[in-house]
Amino acid sequence: MGSPEFAVPALDTLLAAGHDIAMVYTQPPRPAGRGVRLRPPPVAERALARGLKLATPARLKGNREEWGRFAALDLDAAVIAAYGLILPPEILNAPQRGCLNIHASLLPRWRGAAPVAAAILAGDAETGITIMQMDEGLDTGPILLQEALSIPPDGTCGALTAVLGKVGARLIVRALEEKPPARPQSADGVTYAPRLSRADGKLNWSLPAVALARQVRAFDPWPGSFCEMGDTRLKVLKAEVAAEAGPAGVLLDAQFTVACGEGALRLLSVQPAGRARMDGAAFLRGHRLAPGSRLT
Repeated sequence: MGSPEFAVPALDTLLAAGHDIAMVYTQPPRPAGRGVRLRPPPVAERALARGLKLATPARLKGNREEWGRFAALDLDAAVIAAYGLILPPEILNAPQRGCLNIHASLLPRWRGAAPVAAAILAGDAETGITIMQMDEGLDTGPILLQEALSIPPDGTCGALTAVLGKVGARLIVRALEEKPPARPQSADGVTYAPRLSRADGKLNWSLPAVALARQVRAFDPWPGSFCEMGDTRLKVLKAEVAAEAGPAGVLLDAQFTVACGEGALRLLSVQPAGRARMDGAAFLRGHRLAPGSRLT
């Protein structure tokens, strides 16, 4: 049971280990691209390519018909990896060994929907994978296995998530084969990573430059970070902290260095709406923006 690219390695590794996949559950296809065509999630595409049975219910909560179909699978275990739907007790309790979740954090730190982005945004030195026995709480179930991973200084959410997906795939096979004892999560150090929205990506120039640099990495590839110059919205793809200083939001030089609440942020790679990504300094030359201009 999974939807995004993060969950694909788990499916591949379970198959390679010889497990019998009775059914693959993903979220339904969503509109994608400029043509707004319906596109299935990456896990659904992989399942169909491997000839596996696929189910895409829009919801499970209150869906008694789906509960019956799920129970009829007579599962030993269900593996969950960023599925995206709430699992009611009727689903959680149906498999003999319950539902095992691949969560991209070192629980109890960063429970919730966006743990990788939250770890980068907070400046954490490490993150990792937790294999958890699911219960009805929000990532509150007992822990079966954990493995820590250092966060690179320039690591983006997308790149780190790809690495964590492979770690999770390896650990879930271990959990199924070794049946490690479950241990309750600590009551200390609990933090939450709420679901992100596009509006979260707006850069707040009153914040320290180091925080904004982390935001650019944490929100890559989604929801992305952006700023506005008059009526132009500019997506910021890569940035670094600079030594300059000035009033927050003011352009300081031709290298696209913008003053922040503390320090400054140099915009190395940007993307104007409807155009390709480009070097930040090249964007400035094309728009003839002079130092002293203000970004919002």
